[in-house]
Amino acid sequence: MTSISKVRGVGLPVAAWAVTRAVVLLCVLRVLVLPGPDVTSDVSVIYQGWFDVLKTGTFPLHDVTWQYPPAAALAILSPGLLPFLDYAPAFYTLVLVADAVTLALLLRAGRRAGHRPAGAWVWIAGVALLGPTAYARYDLMVTAVAVAALCAAVRRPRVAGALIAFGALLKVWPALLLTGAGLRGRRARALWWTAAGTAAGLTLFFVAAAPGGLAFLTFQRDRGTEVESLGALVFHVARHFGWDGQVLLNYGSLEFLGPGVPFVSTVALTLSLAAVGWLFLWRVRARELRPATLCEAAFAATLLFTTTSRVISPQYMLWLVGLGAVCVTVRAARQTLPVVLVLLATGVTLLEFPIGFADVVASHPWGVALLAVRNGLLVTASLLACRRLWVSTRGEERDEARGEARDEARGGAPTGTAGVVRARRAADGPAPAPPELTGTAPLPRTDGAQPTP
Repeated sequence: MTSISKVRGVGLPVAAWAVTRAVVLLCVLRVLVLPGPDVTSDVSVIYQGWFDVLKTGTFPLHDVTWQYPPAAALAILSPGLLPFLDYAPAFYTLVLVADAVTLALLLRAGRRAGHRPAGAWVWIAGVALLGPTAYARYDLMVTAVAVAALCAAVRRPRVAGALIAFGALLKVWPALLLTGAGLRGRRARALWWTAAGTAAGLTLFFVAAAPGGLAFLTFQRDRGTEVESLGALVFHVARHFGWDGQVLLNYGSLEFLGPGVPFVSTVALTLSLAAVGWLFLWRVRARELRPATLCEAAFAATLLFTTTSRVISPQYMLWLVGLGAVCVTVRAARQTLPVVLVLLATGVTLLEFPIGFADVVASHPWGVALLAVRNGLLVTASLLACRRLWVSTRGEERDEARGEARDEARGGAPTGTAGVVRARRAADGPAPAPPELTGTAPLPRTDGAQPTP
């Protein structure tokens, strides 16, 4: 590839990134205002409030909206690195930096052998489709750590293990990156031991540094069914048939409260446990872990747990976009269609929140329809991703290719599917000539002899 081609290959995505991020920044800075609630209040009110508490040397013990692992404190405190800016602009600036780093990682990975730059375009489009919510939560920072871990896994397993552990202590879900990690070999042991050691060391550090480091476990346990979750569709429909529950602010999000809610929440937890069971079964039955399996398994697992969760906040789409971008970067990965469905779901999420959120909360038909489409896309993507992950690790194609090569080396006929076809054709002799389309057809013989042409 010439230097001019390299510049063109990088220049276009960087230009598209710059334009789309300028629009996102204008939205979070309230120069452009979208319909619906102000998505930046989480930063200017909640995050800044936590910032003030964390500076005193303790976690927000008495705030039930603090539902994050201890390393999340670093993301909340990070705007202090830019003291010349107010808290909110400093936070958006750091998110922009994390966004740019993620793009750079994907562009660099796309230039490797067996990779392609399509992942960078998935990232550019996905963040833009989510709109200002992408910059008004710290989830983009977490996704940047996860993408960096996957990009480093092949060549630097220890770095990947440390990043996975750090990401899990930022927001738990990056622990799912270990779903497809190998269990044997020097590199696999390096990744697992580094991840375990880093997680243990950081946890001990945060617990010793400030009280309340593990308080998030209790707050997460007590959450109910959030209005945007898959299970919430039951109550959105039920409200049109007389259900007397209500929507209230509970544990930092709008949740359904009323008859049947505990049962639906239990069903959601059961589905998540079923996802754990399927992933365990997949690992037991997997015959071959390919180079793309790590990112594909992480994508499928995160899809499963996001879709079955009692809470599907809009910013969760960033997790799927980031992991999907890594999958699309690897040519051998087979998750392109599920990633496209995730991008569509991300665009619908912007229409659902913030633009149509009032209709969602009120269970108006338009809001319920948006929610049904978004969650339906996630369910479909989950099923497709799991199916493709299962098939890709069964190893039938490689076994067949190896069998054919072995038979050919021995001088015999290949035994694979294609080999059987070739062997049959060779045994049958040359293919018969096609019948003439003109002239008179010969009369059939009844004595067993072949008809003359």
